[in-house]
Amino acid sequence: MRLLLDTHVLLWWLADDPSLGEEARAGISAPDSAVYVSAATVWEISIKRSLGKLDAPTDLLRQIELSRFEPLSMTTTHAYTAGALPRHHDDPFDRMLVAQAMAEGLTLLTRDPRMGLYGVGVLAV
Repeated sequence: MRLLLDTHVLLWWLADDPSLGEEARAGISAPDSAVYVSAATVWEISIKRSLGKLDAPTDLLRQIELSRFEPLSMTTTHAYTAGALPRHHDDPFDRMLVAQAMAEGLTLLTRDPRMGLYGVGVLAV
């Protein structure tokens, strides 16, 4: 399984938060899963953390590495696709995740039901 973590899913995983369901945990921890964290997610966390709107690890990049998650860079193709998406969702970070999931053939782990409106594979948490 090839998974892309939404921001809240990454934070729940790192905090061992019970909000993350068993199916999602099993998918993330499965030995044959490739789990990706977008640069958009790291950017969102960094911004919100610096504004005092989010409690997140100060060593976020190290925690991602220790979890053996793969970094996913943002490309111009991802950016163009995100900008061209229908207006089901206005959050630019979420739109980027949708575009990346579409372009890279990834299943998006999220609790946001609007993400599925784009026709991208979604695993609800």
